[in-house]
Amino acid sequence: MRINVVTIFPETMESFFATGMLGVAKKKGRVAFRAVSPREFTSDAHRTVDDAPFGGGAGMVMMAPPIVDAVESLDRASGSPVILMSPAGKRFTQSEAERFSKQAELTFICGRYKGVDERVRELVVTEEISLGDFVLSGGEVAAAAVIEAVVRLVDEVLGDDESAHTDSFAAGREGMLDCAWYTRPAEYRGLKVPDVLMSGHHAEIEKWRRANSRERTKRYRPDLLDE
Repeated sequence: MRINVVTIFPETMESFFATGMLGVAKKKGRVAFRAVSPREFTSDAHRTVDDAPFGGGAGMVMMAPPIVDAVESLDRASGSPVILMSPAGKRFTQSEAERFSKQAELTFICGRYKGVDERVRELVVTEEISLGDFVLSGGEVAAAAVIEAVVRLVDEVLGDDESAHTDSFAAGREGMLDCAWYTRPAEYRGLKVPDVLMSGHHAEIEKWRRANSRERTKRYRPDLLDE
């Protein structure tokens, strides 16, 4: 997989790409990352990428030409998604992460200020994604969250691929929350690990985990059961 990010802060994304699980994915050759700045596609001395909105109003708007030129410079795979992180976008879910993980290439556009010129959407964006009903100062944090959720589903990135398929919201948990997990010590401050998890009886353990998953979902996220 190849992941491109169009951002005015490429150094921030490059640091993120080198850290933790993403750094492992890069070393394994499972994912290649590239951050490109629209400032590289400006012609004025100040490398301007934003301007005041037509019609007036507070804030600045990111200009279309630098962003469009940055996306078009990438020599992307034909038909690969160009994703704008936007409050207007579809709510990001685990099923969307799974869909993206099957793509050979993804390109993310990170807006700033009041957002991007509408012509960016019309010329290069194929879909918009939102993390929820709140606003950030820019799309970098949101894009980083989406990228992490996607890359961990790419084959051979995690130490055990099965781990990702039994996480919360995953198909292995039928879209519900994951079950409770325990590790050593077996007793801590009077709280004991459930006996079944110490039994070595794998069928009973799995039965407990499925029941616990449903119980936790009912308690914390009953809306998932409705879905």
